[in-house]
Amino acid sequence: MEAIITATDAQRGDRVDSVPGLSHPVRSVPLVLLPACCAVCGGGGEVVCTTCAADLAPAPPLAVPLHLDSCRALYAYDDLTRALLIRLKNRHRRDAVAWLADRLAAAGSPVAGGVVTWAPTSTMRRRRRGFDQAELLARAVARRWGLPVQPLLRRLPGPAQSGRSAAERRHNPAFAVGHSVVQAVVVVDDVITTGATITAAARALRAAGAAGVHATVAARARSPRGRRAAA
Repeated sequence: MEAIITATDAQRGDRVDSVPGLSHPVRSVPLVLLPACCAVCGGGGEVVCTTCAADLAPAPPLAVPLHLDSCRALYAYDDLTRALLIRLKNRHRRDAVAWLADRLAAAGSPVAGGVVTWAPTSTMRRRRRGFDQAELLARAVARRWGLPVQPLLRRLPGPAQSGRSAAERRHNPAFAVGHSVVQAVVVVDDVITTGATITAAARALRAAGAAGVHATVAARARSPRGRRAAA
């Protein structure tokens, strides 16, 4: 078991909230400083090497999903970005969280008086990985913006939003909010495809009284329909 961060992360004081493989969560445990290798190509020396960073394609234009005031994606979900996010989620490359958070925070501006939250993954996936990648990103972005972060959204039982019809999404909400929300909210997630998940999150936040809802995501994937059309 190992935790990897860069010197920049250590100086910022980024910490793990839980460590996979332990029977109990560990709170506020300083991460161990270890040499990094590129989370995309595996080369040594950096979390994402200079070559891979330059090759990460910017996200294509993104229409704002329903119930949101704005939605910003950082990278296109191509082979390189997919490799980065898969290694973050499935190979415990948590050092990639700080690297992505630096760029997500720099790409946008904090919402004055706002609060940051995330679209939570399923309980099964969180248990399997030992963490929720969207939560890690949200907490890291919030630190960089100097905004509070709160677990506002609760995922409801049921199938994933993707692949469901508009009627199914409308009558089977994916998220609930347990209390009223008066601030503007920024929802952080790792990938947006059809916008169904972010829309469901925004709908729940609006119903709870949020003054505004914005989204910032690491990558935008083309929907399966768009991929078939391009094939």
